[in-house]
Amino acid sequence: MTSVSIRNLDLNFGAINVLKNLNLEIEQGEFLVLLGASGCGKSTLLNCIAGLLDISAGQIHISGRNVTWAEPSERGIGMVFQSYALYPQMTVEGNLSFGLKNQKMARAEIQERVARAAKILQIEPLLKRKPAALSGGQRQRVAIGRALVRDVDVFLFDEPLSNLDAKLRTDLRVELKRLHQQLGNTMIYVTHDQVEAMTLADRIAIMKDGIVQQLDSPEEIYLKPCNKYVADFIGSPAMNLFKGEIVTGDTPGFVANGINTGLAGYGFERPVTGGAAWMGIRPEHILLGQACEGATVQTEALVDIVEPMGSDTLLWVHSAGQQMRVRTEGQSKIKSGDRIKLGFNAAQAHLFDATSEMRL
Repeated sequence: MTSVSIRNLDLNFGAINVLKNLNLEIEQGEFLVLLGASGCGKSTLLNCIAGLLDISAGQIHISGRNVTWAEPSERGIGMVFQSYALYPQMTVEGNLSFGLKNQKMARAEIQERVARAAKILQIEPLLKRKPAALSGGQRQRVAIGRALVRDVDVFLFDEPLSNLDAKLRTDLRVELKRLHQQLGNTMIYVTHDQVEAMTLADRIAIMKDGIVQQLDSPEEIYLKPCNKYVADFIGSPAMNLFKGEIVTGDTPGFVANGINTGLAGYGFERPVTGGAAWMGIRPEHILLGQACEGATVQTEALVDIVEPMGSDTLLWVHSAGQQMRVRTEGQSKIKSGDRIKLGFNAAQAHLFDATSEMRL
């Protein structure tokens, strides 16, 4: 069953077309993440769904109802913003119950909903405190709780963790995933952080210039990015990309500065005619030393920077006429200035047409 349906949506700010003929179907109970760089339209789309912005064309349906021109309070949504937006003079309990009191809800029902939300979010000991006496993570839990007490089918999150430090972001990310598993509500989550997107989402919609570039599971987006933009955006560190040419013959091959490899093991998605193309390889798929033996691409590299990460090590090297990123497991003994042998297999590479930048 579809929970949120966005049909042919356009949004214009004057002469600027911000969202362009956008279509999106979000299933009941799905955790969908809108991911993209700043200015791509992801928060704007969320605000359209919430009713905070009037769209220029198209329709928005929530739980089978056309809510295109409905007020935010009539859409059956709960929204959590980037800023906590808590009332400083009220206790946690007061912040949680304020919206319900405005709806003239019965006191017993309010108490029951506040108690349930506090238990789920583990903020029961904080109910009598005011926001000034809370940590950043606790304040964000209260902000989530304020949406939770509304008992709605659809929750909207607009970069709710971006103001927190790294450890708190990790902790609350886990709590959000647990919350979704507990409630089973539809959740639409905006972020520019690909780690949040990959770990939280059932599906990710990657946006650029007001258009959804790819809508798929995190695994499929990582393994088969639909175009060069998505390939470059997903992955930390980013994919290594080489511009060259596909040559055809008995078997197709790829030629670039320092790279000459057959493509027999590559799974093409469309007929190959040759011509300019990009080849991408993820840093974790690059082999070092003796592990290169038998790889379809083998070359030498000069190590520029070594970044020990604890569980693995990130190398920045110069090879094939450009800088490359290489991820290797564990505590590496490689140092800056070393010359190393590296390689990769074409079967793990990604090819994109140089003109359309679509996956080949």
